[in-house]
Amino acid sequence: MGVLLPVLFAFVAAFSNALATVLQRRAALSVPQTKGFRPGLVVDLLRRPVWLAGMLAVVVAGAGQAAALATGPLSLVQPLFVLELPLALLLASLMVRRGLPRVLWAAVAAVVAGLGLALAAAAPDGGDAHVSVARWVPALAVAAAATLLLTGAGLKRPEGKARAGCLGAATAVCYALTAALMKDAMNALDTDGVAGFLTAWETYAFAVAGVCAVLLLEHAMQGGPLVASQPALTLGDATVSLLLGMALYGERVRTGWWFLPQLLGVALIVVGVLTLARRGVDLRTGR
Repeated sequence: MGVLLPVLFAFVAAFSNALATVLQRRAALSVPQTKGFRPGLVVDLLRRPVWLAGMLAVVVAGAGQAAALATGPLSLVQPLFVLELPLALLLASLMVRRGLPRVLWAAVAAVVAGLGLALAAAAPDGGDAHVSVARWVPALAVAAAATLLLTGAGLKRPEGKARAGCLGAATAVCYALTAALMKDAMNALDTDGVAGFLTAWETYAFAVAGVCAVLLLEHAMQGGPLVASQPALTLGDATVSLLLGMALYGERVRTGWWFLPQLLGVALIVVGVLTLARRGVDLRTGR
């Protein structure tokens, strides 16, 4: 039951995030394209009902993610969000009423099997309930620097794979940081109640990081093809979250010979994600 509950909450969040991705991408492709970083992009999107529906799905995903992080380790919960890509592909195929070819079904199976194998072999557990400020300061500095560097590198490039990949990676860092901060804020809620949650700096920090992630995501979607942005986002979020879980919360994964099945699982995930991103359904054309 200790593992089942966070896994269930994480799956609900992953499904909601996948739905949000499909709806937000359709909305992002319906507004004027931008070559630079334009905060007014969100104003344009607010006029699109499909984008608002996507944001509602984001809220549901956030609630599921918060519940998952409150009941399980970061290094278990966040990698489960790799399921967003195959779920988004399935939802997109339903939206455009087009079936998936066998190669994509095989890719979906590879992602699911790889994720199950990697997590079963790693068996992430343990960790501290609260993170000290002394640990947060360097983590925040590194995450902020990485986000700024990746965003700057992406915006300097023309529309294409490099731009989308850099912005997708920047979004991944923000998503992982948001989850790490959210986990600490949920601990404040658990120990000190609503008052503790509302007075914890982590609560407002994860809100800021989440807004940055959403804004970066919209620009990544406009910046180039999914084959570049989605793998960077999906794999980057899982990797950075694993690192933050170990560095901040002291979470542990099994080592030794267990590393071999973990490596095999990761390889299956990478192959599956790349295939899904390359051969996925285009929301503009239905192909």
